[in-house]
Amino acid sequence: MSASQTPSPARRAEARAAITASLTAAGSALSRALVARIADLHANSAALSKQETALVAQTAALATETAKWQKLAGESTKRMKEFGDLQNWAECIERELL
Repeated sequence: MSASQTPSPARRAEARAAITASLTAAGSALSRALVARIADLHANSAALSKQETALVAQTAALATETAKWQKLAGESTKRMKEFGDLQNWAECIERELL
């Protein structure tokens, strides 16, 4: 390059300012998008935390209800067996009487 092709200091400063402004604008646009995503993540985190608390409470209530149903089913099975034994005893008596 000859001396006539070398950019002047004013022109260099202008080019540098244009590149800096372009990079700043691009960075700012990306930064806004990331800030919006981060805000969404925080909001969703709080909502998920509330849902988790509710789910834990509902699971505990369901476990209690399940235990009640299992107890009832066990008692019903025992009574059905006793009824079957009673029916068997009655049939044996009937056969003996005949």
